[in-house]
Amino acid sequence: MSRRGSTALISVAPMMERTDRHYRYFLRLISRHTLLYTEMVPARAVLRGDRTRLLRFDPSEHPLALQIGGDDPIELAECARIAQDHGFDELNLNVGCPSSRVQTGNFGACLMAQPDRVARGVEAMRSACTLPVTVKHRIGIDDLDRYEDMRHFVDVVAGAGCDRFSVHARKAWLQGLSPKQNRTVPPLRYDDVYRLKAERPSLSVELNGGVTSWTGVRAHLGRVDAVMIGRWAYDQPWSFVHVDQAFFDSAAAPPTRAEVVRAMIVHTRRYLDENPLGRVGHVARHLMGLFAGEPGARVWRRHLSQGAFHSGADPQVLERALAACEAVRSAS
Repeated sequence: MSRRGSTALISVAPMMERTDRHYRYFLRLISRHTLLYTEMVPARAVLRGDRTRLLRFDPSEHPLALQIGGDDPIELAECARIAQDHGFDELNLNVGCPSSRVQTGNFGACLMAQPDRVARGVEAMRSACTLPVTVKHRIGIDDLDRYEDMRHFVDVVAGAGCDRFSVHARKAWLQGLSPKQNRTVPPLRYDDVYRLKAERPSLSVELNGGVTSWTGVRAHLGRVDAVMIGRWAYDQPWSFVHVDQAFFDSAAAPPTRAEVVRAMIVHTRRYLDENPLGRVGHVARHLMGLFAGEPGARVWRRHLSQGAFHSGADPQVLERALAACEAVRSAS
C-alpha cells in the first residue's frame, strides 16, 4: 500500500470493544480485500503499555490500519515508527471520538478545534514512517459545525500531507451526549462530505456514518472516493461475503458459513493454547451475527450464548451451534 493512492474502496471502521484481533480475523475470512482497522489505541499505551498485546495481529488481517489517539507530535512520531516496524499498512489518527475520557487526554473529536495541532501530528508521523497517514474526523463539534469550519480543518491538515480524510458525516456534541448517542442523534449530513470532495477533488475523501446497504455504498461511491462501514459490518458480517467480487474485482469464490465457522474453531483453539486466561467467549461474541436475518439465527445465537461463555467452554461449541443452525435451515 503506497503512501499516495492509498484509499481503500471499502473499509470497516475502528470500533472500540469490537474490532479486536478476533473480529478482524473473522471478517478477513469473509472478505480478503476490505481494509480493516484496529480499535483506537492511545499513543501513550503504545509507548508505555503491553505493546505485544495491544498491537498483535495475524498476517491474514492485511490490509490493516492502526488507529492511534493522541495529540503530541513526538509521541505520535514514535508510534508511527512502531506501527511500521510491526507491519501495519496504514496509520490513522482519531479526531472523531467524543468520549469524556478521550477529551481528558486532549485527543479525539475535540482536536477538530485545533487543526494546527493535528497538522503537526500528521507531519510528525509522516516524517517518521513511509506508511500512509490518514485522519478520521467528524463534520464538526458543538458550535464549530459549519461546513466552512470542516473545510478549514481539512485544508490545514491536508497541508501536512494527510493521505486520506475519513469523514463521519455527523457532528459530535462534546457535552450532553454519550458516545453512543453521538453515533445516532446528530443528523447525517452527507452533502457536506460530497461538497468537500467536489471542492477539494485532489484530496482522498472517505464517507462514514449510517451506511447499511450496498445500494447506499454504490450511491456514495459516485460522490466520494471510499466508504467506511461501522455497526452494519459488525452486526451483519455476512453482508460482506460478496464484497470482494462486487467491489475489488476478485475472481476467488466466496466462502461458505461452514468454512468460516470451522476456520474460527481452529483460530479459537490456537488462541486458547497461547493464552491461559483466554476464553471461547472472547472469540464467539463476535460471531453472534453470522446468521443475522436468516433462518436458524436464533438457534445459532442461543447455542453460543449457552455454550461459549463459561470458563470450561470448548471451541467445538461452534461446531455444535453450526449443526443445530443448519438443521433448522434445512427444515425451513
